[in-house]
Amino acid sequence: MATDVVMPQMGESIAEGTIVRWIKKVGEKVDRDEPLFEISTDKVDAEIPSPAAGVVSEIRVKEGETVPVNTVVALIGESGAKAATAPASVPAPAESAAATPAPSEQAPPEAASPAKAGHHQLKAVQHEPRVGEHDRSALASADRPSTEEMIRERSSPLVRKIAKEHNVDISQIHGTGIAGRVTKDDILEFLAGQEGSRAGGQKGRAGKAEGLEGKAERIAPVPPAPVFEPGASDHVEKMSVMRKRIAEHMVLSRRTSAHVHSVFEVNFSRVAQIRAKKKDEFERAGAKLTYLSFIIKAAVDALREVPIVNSSVDGDAIVYHREINIGMAVALDWGLIVPVIKHADEKNLVGLSRAVVDLASRARGKQLRPDEVQGGTFTITNPGVFGALFGMPIINQPQVAILGVGNVEKRPVVVDDAIAIRPMAYLALGYDHRVIDGAVADHFMSHIKQSLENWDPNSV
Repeated sequence: MATDVVMPQMGESIAEGTIVRWIKKVGEKVDRDEPLFEISTDKVDAEIPSPAAGVVSEIRVKEGETVPVNTVVALIGESGAKAATAPASVPAPAESAAATPAPSEQAPPEAASPAKAGHHQLKAVQHEPRVGEHDRSALASADRPSTEEMIRERSSPLVRKIAKEHNVDISQIHGTGIAGRVTKDDILEFLAGQEGSRAGGQKGRAGKAEGLEGKAERIAPVPPAPVFEPGASDHVEKMSVMRKRIAEHMVLSRRTSAHVHSVFEVNFSRVAQIRAKKKDEFERAGAKLTYLSFIIKAAVDALREVPIVNSSVDGDAIVYHREINIGMAVALDWGLIVPVIKHADEKNLVGLSRAVVDLASRARGKQLRPDEVQGGTFTITNPGVFGALFGMPIINQPQVAILGVGNVEKRPVVVDDAIAIRPMAYLALGYDHRVIDGAVADHFMSHIKQSLENWDPNSV
């Protein structure tokens, strides 16, 4: 009997994924947990293992197509089974949406009524029942929402945030995304229409009109980019899924947070001495002692001291995170990803050093799990590894601050009224001025500077 291979849900807020590459082809053997295909979402790129051993008997979704989670993308047949020839046509993403099985004969009559049909089943490509389908059907209760409704509810954190701020029921909005998913443009257009109607009815009241205009300005869609016509000698290449998501998130962050930056210069002489002394010891323990390890530890201690930097904004409320989860930006050949060191405040310098090496290595090998790129409360990016003196990083939403690390290099500095050569670096904090004032940001950075310049060798 064949085994369904479905598009996995790579994170709580992920509603769809894109097939980037099929590692196995129709007719090829595959072992259980052997990489079968590669996907890309707005959270992570990952190789997906096969759920069973056998032969790839059918591939239903082509490379480059985006489908909702739980869509059946392929079938794995038993070893020795005859593989299907290439399908005459691959269903479009909207038609191949993940399906819960059709109601069984024992289902209550009302479950199949037109009024509830959309609640209990999807428009999906039906196939002959296989082992396990009846069991899966029995698990679905009459009150369980359909995949379309789940996708709709998970439209995106931004859409839900806008809906909450404006007291809007998302179900009232006609969604243009997959399975009726409400997109950012959908809700902005809906709100702009509402404000237009109200403004027309209140034209004579100047004070209220000004308030509406200000509100409409905040939700106005981004104007279209200028049209660019490539020349005959230009090479045109479509953005990858990851590149598009990065672009969307960066523009969103600039529109969401009031970005301000503070830059501090740090003397790494003490850290360099400790690092040179302890480097071999750390390597024997399976860790690599880098400047970044010290900076992460100093940032964790500073986050304890200044908890507002370890927070998020929810409407007009500030959410203080109890956990300290450090995201570390990792540059890839095909983009950028931010794996997260969970519970960083519970790790010592050795533990942090191991986590840095492990996460960076698996990020480049596309081996990260979905939960390892979620839940960050503060991010550190290191452009200095490429030689940059410093950068002005964009905040990783929904966080309120990000630390940029410049190159540690020897420079002439004044020490006790004399010129000396010291390993120096610039650290730049990008922060959200809606909740963090300059004095608070500088207090946070001063704590990091003091920790790094006066590190206790006995604490390593």
